[in-house]
Amino acid sequence: MAKDAFESVLRGKKIPILTLDNKWYKLFERSMTPAMRKSEARLNELLKEQGRITNEVKDLKKIKNNLMNEIVANMPEDGGTPDPRSSKKIAESKRLIDEVNEKIAAYDDAMLELPRDIDAENFKLMLMSMEICYDEFLSNTEDIENISAWIKSMRMELKRNIIKKQQMEVKNVELYTYMNDIFGSDVINLFDIKYDVEEKKRQLMEAAEARAEKKRVDEARARAEESMLHRSDNS
Repeated sequence: MAKDAFESVLRGKKIPILTLDNKWYKLFERSMTPAMRKSEARLNELLKEQGRITNEVKDLKKIKNNLMNEIVANMPEDGGTPDPRSSKKIAESKRLIDEVNEKIAAYDDAMLELPRDIDAENFKLMLMSMEICYDEFLSNTEDIENISAWIKSMRMELKRNIIKKQQMEVKNVELYTYMNDIFGSDVINLFDIKYDVEEKKRQLMEAAEARAEKKRVDEARARAEESMLHRSDNS
């Protein structure tokens, strides 16, 4: 299937972050191409960077909040002009707040780009995953059909061999019985023929009875189904 076809299917879909999805790893970990490994590593780097920046911004906001509290603490309670020492602390706190704001603003810009970069890399990785999935699905389907044909062939071969085995057993019983009737057990023993004819007769009879019983059950079931269909047509 053409790559464009996969892209058209994926466009507009909400795709989960693949490297955070255990099901994706379970399905593709062993079949990943070098390009997929590279994309996986790149996506994890982007996610790690996003997590790092998120934590940095949280820490900076905490620092900013502490600096704001220091400014308030150094302001006179009567609302007048602070003394020189307090003014110096206030000025330093404001300077640090400006630096913090600049860093937060820079991180905000990065946080605008990172989600887009993550989505783009994730889309790329999903596209390659779909190609692997499609190829493997086709290959497995072909193997399944071949194995199914083999199983069918083996069943037919097994059935032929079972019939052949039963025919040979019947023949052995007939031969053994005939030789025993004519020559007696001494001659049979002379040829070292060891064959439990009575047991084999019993087995053959049981198998024949089982086949006959199955045939009776199948015929009874067929008659019942035909009768139900007849009543249904008349109702």
